Amino acid sequence: MPFTGFEWMLALRYLRARRRTGFISVIAGFSFLGITLGVATLIIVMAVMNGFRVELLDKILGLNGHMVVQVSDSSFDDFEELSSRLIAIDGVNVAMPLVEGQVLTSTNYGTTGALVRGLREKDLQSLVSISQNLRYGSIVDFDTNGGIILGSRLAQTLGVITGEEVSLISPRGAITPFGVTPRIKSYRVDAIFEVGMSEYDATFVFMPLAEAQLFFNKGSGVSAIELMVDDPDRMDYYRAQVEEAAGRPVFLIDWRQRNQTFFSALEVEKNVMFLILTLIVLVAALNIISGLIMLVKDKGQDIAILRTMGATRGAVMRVFFITGASIGAAGTFAGFLLGLVICWNINDIQTFISSLTGTDVFSPELYYLSKLPAVIDQGEVTMVVMMSLVLAFFATLYPAWRAARLDPVEALRYE
Repeated sequence: MPFTGFEWMLALRYLRARRRTGFISVIAGFSFLGITLGVATLIIVMAVMNGFRVELLDKILGLNGHMVVQVSDSSFDDFEELSSRLIAIDGVNVAMPLVEGQVLTSTNYGTTGALVRGLREKDLQSLVSISQNLRYGSIVDFDTNGGIILGSRLAQTLGVITGEEVSLISPRGAITPFGVTPRIKSYRVDAIFEVGMSEYDATFVFMPLAEAQLFFNKGSGVSAIELMVDDPDRMDYYRAQVEEAAGRPVFLIDWRQRNQTFFSALEVEKNVMFLILTLIVLVAALNIISGLIMLVKDKGQDIAILRTMGATRGAVMRVFFITGASIGAAGTFAGFLLGLVICWNINDIQTFISSLTGTDVFSPELYYLSKLPAVIDQGEVTMVVMMSLVLAFFATLYPAWRAARLDPVEALRYE
């Protein structure tokens, strides 16, 4: 019978270090370590890349609408009527009109550029990434208080806290006989938010819609209407519904168009990293081949004696297959566990390394996020484990075939 207890006993015995075969056991140990590190690294990198995509997509879609509706044929004064028609579409949760413009923010402690968004209080409440991530202050009575809301990093750059004032400077101000003069106005900081994405925390300013219309000379119009939908992956369906409900020429931009280059780059980077790190597992599998070939040469007399005692070629082949496959399977399982443990504790490991080296290993300014994300995908982990096992099993076939083809007469000729 194949894979009997005798074959397992003999294969596992060959894995144990002896004085004559100590070097071969060292090679097997390095093969085991290589497969373990390769599988663990693959799982960790794939989880971190998934975490980046999920977190960035959540931050981007949590602050920006899934679809932006703009008009080009006239001023956007009928936004209330259009918003009511758009919110009636099945699957559209929020239709928020907004006024958007770039400004220069200034205090006695600093000056920097920012992006101002004018929203209604009910629309700001619907932005969970803002309303549920306020560090200081409140957005109650946002429409009537006349104050503004800043990102945490922007507030830190300007050196302000809630209750203090910030001057906003818009290049498109009042029209005078001497030309257009910049509009300058001071606003009280009512709240400070932190969404966890450094680019947004350092850029965005929110103010009441009516105040933004006055500040940017919009009159009674708005810049656009942003829509939030149930399923962001069905944008083609919502496009057709929005165009039909609008009843007028509109210009639509969805989240895929606005971030296509960014997410495509992430996907390409993820695939390239998978191919590069797979080479680690492949090198470890090649070590299994070299170790088994040396083991076959060293055990030539043992193989010949087994053959003369009645062992078949298949039995000899299975013995060496079990020997190599055991290294691959054990290394894969150890790498699987190591990868999961590191993914589950990745932020604690990051904090420890940062404190140990005295540097910021994961700088939010460089990586956009305030913490290192890791999202484990069961399908990808299964693919990594299966790939490692297949490579390890295939690596054992040639040495095991060489052992089975060994001629007992030649092996014992000079004994």
